[in-house]
Amino acid sequence: VQLQASGGGLVQTGGSLRLSCVPSGDILSIKSMGWYRQAPGNQRELVASITKSKERMAKSVVGRFTISRDNAESPVYLQMNSLKPEDTAVYYCAAQPSDRLDPSTYWGQGTQVTVSS
Repeated sequence: VQLQASGGGLVQTGGSLRLSCVPSGDILSIKSMGWYRQAPGNQRELVASITKSKERMAKSVVGRFTISRDNAESPVYLQMNSLKPEDTAVYYCAAQPSDRLDPSTYWGQGTQVTVSS
């Protein structure tokens, strides 16, 4: 499985971005997908994840971010609204061939999100 992430960029506080992660290869084996982020000097943290029946969101993004995936062959999206400077980080897409809500088997390249104040 390969994951191709895109959609990062520079945005002002209060703005929006939509990240996309397109899986390829044995995509039907994927049961869970998600997004992590890592800011300089910080550990990588789980932002949001999704399986066929469940979602998990970090408390810091509830009400602002939405994760979605239409079906087992679809990309996973992270819609980020009301962005804050503390959302600045490299965002990574991940996938897992199980229903764990902390996917970590496969990783995409990072995409930089920068929120200016």
